Amino acid sequence: MRRSRIAAYVGSLLLTAGLVLTGTAAAQASPSAASGGYVALGDSYSSGVGSGSYISSSGDCDRSTKAYPYLWNAAHTPSSFAFTACSGARTDDVLANQLGPLDSATSLVSITIGGNDAGFSDVMTTCVLQSDSTCLSRIDTARAYVSSTLPGKLDNLYSVIRGKAPSARVVVIGYPRFYLLGQTCLGLSDTKRSAINAAADLLDTTIAKAAANHGFGFGDVRTTFSGHEICSGNSWLHSVNWLDIGESYHPTAAGQSGGYLPVLTNAA
Repeated sequence: MRRSRIAAYVGSLLLTAGLVLTGTAAAQASPSAASGGYVALGDSYSSGVGSGSYISSSGDCDRSTKAYPYLWNAAHTPSSFAFTACSGARTDDVLANQLGPLDSATSLVSITIGGNDAGFSDVMTTCVLQSDSTCLSRIDTARAYVSSTLPGKLDNLYSVIRGKAPSARVVVIGYPRFYLLGQTCLGLSDTKRSAINAAADLLDTTIAKAAANHGFGFGDVRTTFSGHEICSGNSWLHSVNWLDIGESYHPTAAGQSGGYLPVLTNAA
């Protein structure tokens, strides 16, 4: 999710190791959601890394015109639109850099956050390059963080969002499972794929609980991405992208429009 870090770290290690891995709009939102301003917060899954068509002025944040917030704004024309999601963002980055547009007139907020806090890029790097046992050990470390530390981070962030946008509908959106299991697919072992999917489930469950504690909606994209995981034959997620390592394990444009946009539209 921090695109530059993945590009520098994963790219160099993949070359060293010599590995080869292959591996809509829906129903209208409620009138209240579109009547005021819309603010799109979050990490690379919200900024649109992997979908192309990046807005040059967004710099390293890599905001895309094919990202679900941009698509929702185009379809619903809220009174204002602030797109502050940024590739690589953690909860503390959202607090420090993204909340400026929130105010009492904000009627809708969307956010994906938590994956970078849990060490997404390092988990995927470890699992691509290392053994099953090393991969599982790194995932266990991430799971421990998600269970013990992430809830407090989310609670603090959500409290600040509510304080700055007291009338807004806040939709917290989760992450997809990466792999369709039980298929013949070059790349990571079934052991690694299963463990990565289970970690994604834990992350989503943790995020959903924190959202519910604040009265926020939760959008579960595991349902819309079902059948479109890596190894599905019709994936909406990049596996390792040799032309742009930073896009690896991020939604494609189809994943943004078919996987994320309907979930926001239905939850807004």
